[in-house]
Amino acid sequence: MAMIKHELAKLVEIAAREAQSKDLIPPTALPEVSVERPQNPEHGDYASTMALKLARAARMNPMVIASAIVSSFPPIPGVEDITVVAPGFINFRLTDNWLREQVPVILGAGASYGSLDIGKGQRVQIEFVSANPTGPLHVGNGRGAMLGNALANILAAAGYSVEKEYYVNDAGSQIEVFSNSLHARYLQALGKDVAFPESGYGGQYMIEVGQELATEYGEKYLDQPSQLGAIGLERMLDMIRVDLANLGVVFDSWFRESSIYKEGKYQAIMDLLKEKGYVAEREGALWFTSTSLGDDKDNVLVRTTGVPTYFAADAAYHYDKLAERGFDRAINIWGADHLGHVSRLKAALTGMGIDHQRLNVIIMQLVTLKRGAEAVRLSKRTGDIITLREVLEEVGADACRFFFLSRSADSQMDFDLELAKQQSNENPVYYVQYAHARIASILDLAKDRDIDFSDGDVSLLATEAELELIRQMILLPEVIEMSAHNLEPHHLPHYAQELAAAFHSFYTVCRVVSEDIPMTKARLKLVQATKIGLARTLALMGMTVPESM
Repeated sequence: MAMIKHELAKLVEIAAREAQSKDLIPPTALPEVSVERPQNPEHGDYASTMALKLARAARMNPMVIASAIVSSFPPIPGVEDITVVAPGFINFRLTDNWLREQVPVILGAGASYGSLDIGKGQRVQIEFVSANPTGPLHVGNGRGAMLGNALANILAAAGYSVEKEYYVNDAGSQIEVFSNSLHARYLQALGKDVAFPESGYGGQYMIEVGQELATEYGEKYLDQPSQLGAIGLERMLDMIRVDLANLGVVFDSWFRESSIYKEGKYQAIMDLLKEKGYVAEREGALWFTSTSLGDDKDNVLVRTTGVPTYFAADAAYHYDKLAERGFDRAINIWGADHLGHVSRLKAALTGMGIDHQRLNVIIMQLVTLKRGAEAVRLSKRTGDIITLREVLEEVGADACRFFFLSRSADSQMDFDLELAKQQSNENPVYYVQYAHARIASILDLAKDRDIDFSDGDVSLLATEAELELIRQMILLPEVIEMSAHNLEPHHLPHYAQELAAAFHSFYTVCRVVSEDIPMTKARLKLVQATKIGLARTLALMGMTVPESM
């Protein structure tokens, strides 16, 4: 389904060139043409700022430029009128007939409605969550999980070949600390009088896992903290997989940091950086001279102890993604504490001969849990951190999915647990899903009455509520395109609410199944198309699509 906004943009450019050929505007280079939805719907369905962009180069009043462009338009099928609005917008209003004709187009597309081919099959890898396997997932990890999962769905719908990956930090000092912490809890569970490591992982979950392992293995690992730690690590990864699956997130691959060393990938990139002259030895450590590549400081690759830094491992990991495995693009979703890591990693890619623009990093801000106006900081069960599992159990997976997506990644978000549980229109999750369930009940009623609406005449759809509902439906491909282009999945929940609102408004003023059979059939086609749009939007967010509530 071609998007009308792109067709209009092409016509604006053609009309501008026609105006130039008539000497109505100077023959300057034309700016990139875009057509967007105007903020005020009364101004029309779409608007172009071409005249405003062209005004300085042309040295003309943008209103005059806009009028010249409009005068050069031929009649455009599907467009009722084209107007010029101060300070120089070119506004388009679509015909009612064109809007009505989109209903059978959506019905014909079915579950694939909104799919695009802008990705052209490019291979994209999205790495997200990647929490250290030293503890349970928390709510911040949940936000990253939903951002990554929804973005993967959006990019797939836009024609990209997408792979979701979890990077398992199973090497380094934190694993040693984890092993020692777990071993202490294991020994304590066996009744041994041992001190807990001062810098150990002290959460309640470590006590529980230690008790489980003591029950399962007895005294088998009394003197083997690393072996017990390896078992505990797999136990933690299993817990993480279960939590993610409950949220609806399943990864295509789990990449282990330890493989970077075992398979020689770390040594390969060290040799490469040395060969290219980007490694220097200072004070017993090896440094990446990233300042020579535009970074603000050099960074340590190997400490004086001979132990590689996390940065060195990450450089090897990203070389593996983009050079060895050959992804066209890599997208990482990281917490705000990783912001300073972005520039040095991009510098490392450049140093290894990889275009750093192939890596996109989305920095995600914190989540604050609330009950109404009151912030929630500690778990009721343990007096410890609030885990993702606890939030899932309290409010349900769909509420988590929707709320985690509802704000842009770079915005801090408040997650109101009480609102998420409400079954009322105040809760956006309920509001959107109820629209879909309501449509399902209408279609069930039509089925019970043996109403075959396949021959419904959509030309009968004439009320403003009906046409506004169609206007919202046709925006889904645009939302997918914008979300894929900007890597911003938060547009989906906002669109879902707008489409649901348009449907609820329509339902309030328009009786669907009535004694007027032709109108009934036309409106059944309309609600069937709306159901397709809502279902696709919910599915892209990873949410369930309820037939009843």
